[in-house]
Amino acid sequence: MKTLVLTLTMLCLAAIVCLASPQMGTWKLNEAKSKFAPGAPKNQTVVYTAAGDQVKVTVDGTDAQGKSTHNEWTGKFDGKDYPVTGDPTSDTRSYTPAGESKLELTVKKDGKVTVSGTIVVSADGKSRTVITSGTDDKGAKIVNTAVYDKQ
Repeated sequence: MKTLVLTLTMLCLAAIVCLASPQMGTWKLNEAKSKFAPGAPKNQTVVYTAAGDQVKVTVDGTDAQGKSTHNEWTGKFDGKDYPVTGDPTSDTRSYTPAGESKLELTVKKDGKVTVSGTIVVSADGKSRTVITSGTDDKGAKIVNTAVYDKQ
């Protein structure tokens, strides 16, 4: 009976997380609508899924040299830092709600903020825009605007 109750509780929490955020689902990069700094890495596909009472974000893309990349983050949209795996340029990431369809993003490496930005899902839920700023490996400020379509 305890196992059944625990299982039902976890399923309900997962459903609440999925329903609570318009970010949930699979998002594919729309390069025609996006604008990247020269040589910027590109996240081709971003997937938000429920992981118990947390959210798992899986990112597949290409780096500045065109090589495939893959990283994962599991945490809550609560503004706290949670570990990132698979990304040599960051070790933690945090997401902070800034409205019903907007998140603030902070990426850190060794405790230092390297990228910050906003993620906004459109009113119809069919696209999302990610605007990030940071510095490249030469210290130059970069700004990228990535537009994703819901799959």
